[in-house]
Amino acid sequence: MKIHQLYYSKYCYFCQKVSVFLAGREHSVEMMNTSDPKHHLELLKGGGKGQVPCLRIESQGQIEWMYESDAIINYLRRT
Repeated sequence: MKIHQLYYSKYCYFCQKVSVFLAGREHSVEMMNTSDPKHHLELLKGGGKGQVPCLRIESQGQIEWMYESDAIINYLRRT
């Protein structure tokens, strides 16, 4: 089973682009607003940078951090 978390900022155009894609779809994605210091710190520690949007993908104990809105949308289309 894969776990998806999307780190985003409500002021980021590219984050809004991913959110619009997700609206009304059957994707199970936990939304992690980086205005919450805890979420921002998780993004920095895990992904190595504060860039949003960032999709954290956890599968079978492996974690991948995916940046760039188009890459995230393309990935979600395939899953």
